[in-house]
Amino acid sequence: MEKHAENDFKDNISRRSFLQKTTAAVAAYTMVKPAQVCGTQANSRIKIGVIGMGWRGSWIADLLDKHPGFEVSAVCDYFQKRADTHGDKLKVPKNRRFSGLMGYQRLLDSGVDAVALETPPYCFPDHATAAVNAGCHVYMAKPVATDVPGCLQIKKMGKLATQKNQAFIVDFQMRVDPYLIECVKRVRQGALKDMLLINTFYHDEGFADPPLEKTIENRLVDLIWCADDELGAGYFVNAGIHAVDAALWIAGKLPVSCMGASTVTRPNAHGNSQDSFSMTYQFSGDRLIMNYSGEHVNNLSDFRCGCDVFGVNDMMEARYATGKSWIHGGKLQYRGGATENLYIWAPEQNINTFYNDITKGKFDNPTVETSVNSNLACILGREAAARRTTITWDQLIKENKKHHVDFTGLKE
Repeated sequence: MEKHAENDFKDNISRRSFLQKTTAAVAAYTMVKPAQVCGTQANSRIKIGVIGMGWRGSWIADLLDKHPGFEVSAVCDYFQKRADTHGDKLKVPKNRRFSGLMGYQRLLDSGVDAVALETPPYCFPDHATAAVNAGCHVYMAKPVATDVPGCLQIKKMGKLATQKNQAFIVDFQMRVDPYLIECVKRVRQGALKDMLLINTFYHDEGFADPPLEKTIENRLVDLIWCADDELGAGYFVNAGIHAVDAALWIAGKLPVSCMGASTVTRPNAHGNSQDSFSMTYQFSGDRLIMNYSGEHVNNLSDFRCGCDVFGVNDMMEARYATGKSWIHGGKLQYRGGATENLYIWAPEQNINTFYNDITKGKFDNPTVETSVNSNLACILGREAAARRTTITWDQLIKENKKHHVDFTGLKE
């Protein structure tokens, strides 16, 4: 489903070693103080900058610009041509279109109230840190990072944003599906009390994976970076996270370990991401286990994403766009339903929430920690599957393995 996101890594990165130089398109929001926003309609438009003007970034920028509460006042992409193309469409002044690895910082320095981060995930920790330190509200895509240190940095920035009365939201889609929300509500009330097994899955086509060149510039477009664990977190963390996040939300707990196996099956692979996966997660203190299976190969299979949850006397299904979410059996069974065009509808809801959080002074930022936990769970699975062994959550955190990307040769 994330296929559409042609994120061309546009924004300059707030230097997190290499990240600052290669993450492109920083989306900076010119942000109005909450007290001002609550005034008249005229002053309620929050100035926001968008960092990363690929397919998804330009689409999110368009949604923000159409929202009555936001004004896209600056754009950033690693590639100046993209910044100008979309800057023209959004009527952003030429002097507020930024490019290069450090374009994101120039966008922040230009004066924005908020930023939308839509670059390759490696850039997110540095960009989010720079944005929060600059006093901006943050709206960002998932996954939040490619490695454990990056996840922990996002968690830290979420807490700092709360302390500074700044909004910080991560744009997951399944968590705003009203049918799934009702299912989870009923699970908390006692449905699926004897939860035993969760099967999660994500199947879709893959993306281009061209030969590596002297610089990584060609990896910054068209979601090519999904094929790189360091730059884009890899296929599983990028896509499978939708199903894993929903499953962990339903379970209401985090795994303690994971075992698995993965392989590269796409022809002429050049990036180091695996593309076919099988994992088993274990939880402490009960019988619950969670499986994951998925592949990203151009084999004409249909898009499928979701999870099936099995109890002793009941079960439920949760689906992203290809079926309905519902509970079968027990006193709390629920016929459920499917939200049409969730991929398009959910970001609109998240943008509304982001605006309301800013204008109503709601800065608890609950999506940050849950997004970080799902991201860490996926990194745990990615590492266990690649090593074909069992890794514990504690071991993963203790290893604190950090990714490095070589931005040599890219423009500042």
